[in-house]
Amino acid sequence: MSLGACRLRRRILVLVLGVGASLNFVSCGGYSKTGPPSGQVNRVLVSQGTSSTTNFGSLILVNGYTDLPVRGSRISAGSSPGLMAVSPSLNIAASFDVSSNSVYAVDTGKESSIGNIRLPGPTSSMVFPGADGIGYAAVPTATVTGLSILGAVEEMNFSNSVLTTIAVSNAQTVISNSGGSQLLVFSNDSDSVTVLTPGLAVPPVDTSCLSTTPNPVCTTVPGFDRPVYGIIAGTTAYILNCGPQCGGVTASIMVFDLPSLTITGTIPVDAATWGLINGSTLYVAGTPTTNNDCSGQMWGTPPQPTAATTCGRLDIIDLTSGTVTARIKITDGFHDRMDLNVLGQLFIGSHDCTNIGNANNPSGEVRGCLTIFRTADNSIVIPPDNGDVNGLQGFTTRPVEYVAEGGNLRVYDTQTDTLLLNYLIPQGTVAVVGYVGDVKAIDFF
Repeated sequence: MSLGACRLRRRILVLVLGVGASLNFVSCGGYSKTGPPSGQVNRVLVSQGTSSTTNFGSLILVNGYTDLPVRGSRISAGSSPGLMAVSPSLNIAASFDVSSNSVYAVDTGKESSIGNIRLPGPTSSMVFPGADGIGYAAVPTATVTGLSILGAVEEMNFSNSVLTTIAVSNAQTVISNSGGSQLLVFSNDSDSVTVLTPGLAVPPVDTSCLSTTPNPVCTTVPGFDRPVYGIIAGTTAYILNCGPQCGGVTASIMVFDLPSLTITGTIPVDAATWGLINGSTLYVAGTPTTNNDCSGQMWGTPPQPTAATTCGRLDIIDLTSGTVTARIKITDGFHDRMDLNVLGQLFIGSHDCTNIGNANNPSGEVRGCLTIFRTADNSIVIPPDNGDVNGLQGFTTRPVEYVAEGGNLRVYDTQTDTLLLNYLIPQGTVAVVGYVGDVKAIDFF
């Protein structure tokens, strides 16, 4: 055999071994040379606001397997980015910067900005229903030239940086059907739901919702009780009537047929500000104004009653029969976050809850705005942490849950429902400097 043939064999062997090692590294949550610029394949995007130790805000990439920030991977997003939204295909991520009332959008494949659009006021609700870079934000304080009303749904087109205003009085929350052909808008102190066909709106300002006659762009549907949120499943929307918690009469879930825009059923619940559907089960959370005691909730060893006097409620609904099958006491506040992870734990978050104690409290009890509901046995865990829950993110390939709570990014081990403690994150907290306003996975894993 020639010397050249031997060398060729060795090169081929080295190449094969190198490829095998590379594939093994990628499968363990490492980097990929053919992937995005950061080389990461299991990316989580975290909005990091200004703090006393940094004079800028940004979006930070975190490795979803090591729980470590990716060095050098910061994307500019104003000085105080918080609320985030991600397209279903995960190719577009956007964050709202409170300091400038601007939405910053990111191409997640390139890990770079595709621009920012300034809104006429703050938003707490936005959605990107497709992969085309078009998003919608509800702005309750938006002023519309020539009109006396406040409020609008702002269509943000990042492909051409165009903003189209659709006037909707006091628009607070916006949700979309699959593909974005239909939007449902919920307004403050209203008993109606506004249904938009945004593709027919006429820029730069569309006032179809102010018309007294039916039109193809906007239809206002009455008959609700302070609706604040909805979940769309196919051609059916489950509308959450906040009721007394929002100044109304009765909390309920209304079944809303989208093609005919009619209410086809009502399911009474304890309270309703947020929900999640899993198969034929609907989970609904809220805080009642009456019958909201915490009796039976214990903490510590030996068990003793919680110091909290007001508790929220989680109602579990069988959509097949349209009945509530269980009612669970949870932490209080205004619930607006929910995530069901791979092991069946339902993480439920709220803001403006009753915070009990801290690590140095003489009684020893600590509780905040987070509840973990175990679907396997209908039990709950209330972790010892304080602060608003701003974001929840679970994964299908790893038994952990990322929780943005009190400005920190916690990592919970969902096998034990306690903070994940290891040498990389000894305090169960991802090392992000600044206030964590939200967290979103931008890869499927």
